[in-house]
Amino acid sequence: MTARLPLTKYHQIYLVLREQLQEGRFAQGMPAEVELARQFGVGRVTVRHAMEQLVAEGLIVRIVGRGTFPKTSPRPGSPQEAQVQAQPTRLAGLMENIVSASRATTVKVLDWRTVAAPELVAAALNVEVGSPVKKAVRRRSSREGPLSHITTYMPLDLLHQISRRDLAGKPLLQLLEESGVELGRAQQTISARQADALVAQELGVAIGTALLAVRRLVFDARDKPV
Repeated sequence: MTARLPLTKYHQIYLVLREQLQEGRFAQGMPAEVELARQFGVGRVTVRHAMEQLVAEGLIVRIVGRGTFPKTSPRPGSPQEAQVQAQPTRLAGLMENIVSASRATTVKVLDWRTVAAPELVAAALNVEVGSPVKKAVRRRSSREGPLSHITTYMPLDLLHQISRRDLAGKPLLQLLEESGVELGRAQQTISARQADALVAQELGVAIGTALLAVRRLVFDARDKPV
């Protein structure tokens, strides 16, 4: 059961934007205040207060006539994150859990397209920033409602035989194995985060709701990230 954070609306928006800055979402510039206000369902004054806090912390810079841009890469480790060090994960056990969960849940594919790899994704997959990678966004649900919102990035050369329909029917790791990928190991990091406007809508929770976030990097048997 998720509970709403006892935080002011502007601070919830600040936390969401800070996490998105960490993920490199605004490399080309942040949306205008009026667009952010529409996304979060608040007034521009509330958004402006959150932006002012980001400016004060040196995370963004406003350039007259051009827009708002990331100034420095935000560093994880704030009191809100409760992040733990990445730990190795037994891939065999992970596969068993994922396949077992898939039998009792359904998946809706929200997005399946080729995108330019942002900085964090490029570093994880060991490719150049801006290189084409495949992005999948899925929502897993049980009979009681949405359970998780899953975003996955993968090298293009692994996905010739995988379609959008396949993603809705089987776990991705299982599809990779069936495509000939010999899976090796995984690293997993668990942290707390706040739901942004898109995730909140898909999971049916309030913007800023506290969520459990799992970041998993999977390698093949040759220790190449997949």
